[in-house]
Amino acid sequence: MVRIGTPHTAFETKLLLLGAGELGKEVAIEAQRFGVTVVAVDRYGNAPAMQVAHRSYVLPMTDAAELRRVIREEKPDFIVPEVEAIATAVLLELEAEGLCVIPTARAAHLTMNREGIRRLAAEQLGIATSPYAFASDKEEYWAALQQVGYPCVVKPIMSSSGKGQSVVNDRESAERAFKYAHEQGRTGAGKLIVEGFVEFDYEITLLTVRHAGGTSFCQPIGHRQVFGDYHESWQPHPMSELAYRESERIARAVTDELGGRGLFGVELFVKGDQVYFSEVSPRPHDTGMVTMISQDLSEFALHVRAILGLPVGNIRQHGPSASYVVLGEGHSDALSYELDTKALEEPDTALRLFAKPELRGHRRLGVALARGASLEEARAKAGRVASAVRVIE
Repeated sequence: MVRIGTPHTAFETKLLLLGAGELGKEVAIEAQRFGVTVVAVDRYGNAPAMQVAHRSYVLPMTDAAELRRVIREEKPDFIVPEVEAIATAVLLELEAEGLCVIPTARAAHLTMNREGIRRLAAEQLGIATSPYAFASDKEEYWAALQQVGYPCVVKPIMSSSGKGQSVVNDRESAERAFKYAHEQGRTGAGKLIVEGFVEFDYEITLLTVRHAGGTSFCQPIGHRQVFGDYHESWQPHPMSELAYRESERIARAVTDELGGRGLFGVELFVKGDQVYFSEVSPRPHDTGMVTMISQDLSEFALHVRAILGLPVGNIRQHGPSASYVVLGEGHSDALSYELDTKALEEPDTALRLFAKPELRGHRRLGVALARGASLEEARAKAGRVASAVRVIE
């Protein structure tokens, strides 16, 4: 039996979201479908999930003292990290005191930087990855480049959405990459990963759910990135049965080691039937937004069910589906949108605008969704819906 209380009563069931962006907003909505009290925390006010949460706090989540204060004040039943930039040492401490961190404090701590999760997968579990080396300073950086070789990719060990990532082909681009990675890494200048290229045919996200009944997998999601940032995704991505089973094996091995319950986004490179591990997020994944139209239970619904200890059951996929992001460029504190409604007249399409309160430079502001008779048709329809949105600064 699972007991869920009612908001604003002495028996309420409370979920505290650490990260209140567009992914956190969908988690908040799904939690509220079960009558769960949602408290949203982020570094800026009026973030998307704050607009639907019962309460919210604005604080730098890398500030250990502030984070500890809010968590102890709220006494949540579930602490749910939705971003990487968190003082994870606090989560480890609070979990040891008996609080429930989703999926676990160790998972949040290991995956907040690329070094922890890469060493776990490659060195502890023996899973195939691209060649890599880490560098704490300029001397180690040049040694890492020599070890891995050109071409390679340079990234901060802590960043997201492609920030700080560069392709390096020679010494001149290596100098620029070093500076850019230090400027864009979360928590400031720090360690870098130099990652060698592996030849691959495509990359996928395999959404993996650890729940009360075991482990379940969604159909593979293909995606297109620009400078490391997701622009469109589609499901199911075609792949051989052998490659899919190997993807499941790798995803299960990594998520079993991380433990806990919830949804994980496991990123993989595939070359023929060979599969390489890339990264894992212990939370819903941006490429998984396609599941808001492609599945009966979206990645957010699956995450909340797993958190609450509820059955997941079967995951029904509705056929070729796609997502395409709505991007904004500029500066504004009062965004609005002009929609060409003809695109939304197409059957099996949807649009989500995230209601972000500000625009500073380049930012994801919404996502278009579509189903079709084929992946090509679904992707084209999603692209048309996205292009029908004009961002007004």
